[in-house]
Amino acid sequence: MQTIPIKPVGQAPLVDAFQRRYYYLRLSITDVCNFRCNYCLPNGYQPEANKPSFLTLNEIRLVVNSFAAMGTEKVRITGGEPTLRKDFLSIVETIAQQPAIKHIALTTNGYRMAKDVADWKAAGITSINVSIDSLDPRLFHRITGVDKFDDVMRGLERAFEIGYQKVKVNSVLMKALNETDFDQFLAWIKDKPIQMRFIELMQTGEMDHFFHKHHLSGQILADRLLKTGWILQEKGVLDGPANVFRHPDYVGEVGLIMPYEKNFCASCNRLRVSAKGKLHLCLFGEEGIELRDLLQSDDQQWQLQARISSALQGKREHHFLHQGDSGVRTNLASIGG
Repeated sequence: MQTIPIKPVGQAPLVDAFQRRYYYLRLSITDVCNFRCNYCLPNGYQPEANKPSFLTLNEIRLVVNSFAAMGTEKVRITGGEPTLRKDFLSIVETIAQQPAIKHIALTTNGYRMAKDVADWKAAGITSINVSIDSLDPRLFHRITGVDKFDDVMRGLERAFEIGYQKVKVNSVLMKALNETDFDQFLAWIKDKPIQMRFIELMQTGEMDHFFHKHHLSGQILADRLLKTGWILQEKGVLDGPANVFRHPDYVGEVGLIMPYEKNFCASCNRLRVSAKGKLHLCLFGEEGIELRDLLQSDDQQWQLQARISSALQGKREHHFLHQGDSGVRTNLASIGG
């Protein structure tokens, strides 16, 4: 009698019920942040009483190995501010040892960049996103709550010095705050290999009033770019959510992240794991699926993959931000943005 080999459930690639494939993991390694950005943590990081600890180095290894076995090729390390972890370089090196992971990206506020970016590159960071919400030092201070503009800018220059060919710069677009910086940002990237990314302000539970006061549609910028010779680019398999524009007269690029645009979720290719070990299928909308009980041993990998695969079938086709539903998310620092 011929036996038919049974393929373990968890080995299936990451495909949801809407046939979207997931190649990209956003992995938060800490909730802690040392900035007090007015759109995220205006009162600074507030530690929870009796909170669970953040993922250990070995738990990070196990979760990355499982995602890699299911087709993940890109890991973005996020926070909070991920470089606040004392074992940050060890985390990067551990992820880099997984041969299936082709890209290790970092999202940072940049405060340690000037000092440490060479070490980050040596450990395995292939690309960097740094947050710079204004090119006016006073407005930067007002938005972030810290007087670190010069440090961040030095870090950006240092990244180019040590060999990064392009750096992505994130700016949250806010009416009556930094909306007038748009021309200054464009002039800044004229001769610099920077992808300047403008991110629409997103509504979260703690920020309803701030959102209604400062939200500005990215479509206004998109229309302006198209009218002045910028060309929308096609997205690659591992690309994030930004619509990227290029112009023949500019070295830099412009990216627009517009979660309120129609069909924003159709090209979703990323999943999230929080610093406390929960799988989040979307930035908004749900409490998360516990993974940590299956991150204690290599022997649990099939179970872990099966749980991830099963959970993915419950991913919604869309978020409901455009209907004013921001789900359970009180702030973005709790899940890595």
